[in-house]
Amino acid sequence: MELFEVLRRRRSVRRFQNRTVPHELIEKLFEAAFLSPSSFNKRPWHFIVVDDREKLKALSNAKLGASGLATAPLAIVVTADESRSDVWIEDASISAEHIQLAAFDLGLSSFWVQIRNRMHDERRTSEEYVRELFGIPSNYRVLCIIGVGYPAEKKPPHGEEVFEWDNVSHNVFGEPWKEPGNSSVQ
Repeated sequence: MELFEVLRRRRSVRRFQNRTVPHELIEKLFEAAFLSPSSFNKRPWHFIVVDDREKLKALSNAKLGASGLATAPLAIVVTADESRSDVWIEDASISAEHIQLAAFDLGLSSFWVQIRNRMHDERRTSEEYVRELFGIPSNYRVLCIIGVGYPAEKKPPHGEEVFEWDNVSHNVFGEPWKEPGNSSVQ
């Protein structure tokens, strides 16, 4: 599939078929993650593959908005060693995005569950919850969880409405990059 077709058609899906993701496809997801750039090639990430039904149900309680993980056949917990890189957030985010694009290209669907800076309940962060669930060392930070599987819902591709040309400036903040109504790039 062409890259721009993937970008237009990939949508977050939170309902999945009861169908296992083959090991070969999971390997391809990580191939995409490992091809992502990282600052000074430090590659601080560490991923946890979760396909155990009970652990998936537990992950679905990590925060509000994570319930789709209960029906996902696969989740990938994206962590990074903050002692290896001060830009671990950016590096891990890029690898997570590569996983989501690859999933769609492979006929799967996915959704991102933000964990960093979110709360599990009034007393505990989502990160603490996930850290305890998997025994994650203290120098590793939990960025997100990606739910992956075969979609049980279909969403239309993105259209022109996602193009926010007013949010693109030319040489100076606020100077229009593109004339309103003109579809050609200046």
